[in-house]
Amino acid sequence: MNAGKVSRREREILDVLYQSEEASAQQVLELMPDPPSYSSVRALLARMIEKELVTHRQDGAKYLYKPAQARAQAQSSALSRMLKTFFDGSIAKAANALLGEKGEELTDAELDALEQAIAKARANKRAK
Repeated sequence: MNAGKVSRREREILDVLYQSEEASAQQVLELMPDPPSYSSVRALLARMIEKELVTHRQDGAKYLYKPAQARAQAQSSALSRMLKTFFDGSIAKAANALLGEKGEELTDAELDALEQAIAKARANKRAK
């Protein structure tokens, strides 16, 4: 993917496409918060195709757009950039920041899942 910098509007369009999986320019427009004009959405989508952020296919008279990268890949890439940019690459610093900020919002099941993930990471580290 040749993303380079992704603008705020491009990120909004990607959010819509990840939620919808596939959408026409009109559907993207309708689902965007505070959307620009229809022609701006079309221009943004065209630029996003050039940047290889989205792909498209023709369905009758309209084009349907979807993200070029699977959601899991995009999440991993975004998380890696966030860790590097804001937390010196430290998973622990990021987790502590999240838990300090939003920890009380976690359910018991989510806390159990985090404990299991930590135990698994410890076991994997010991196995190496």
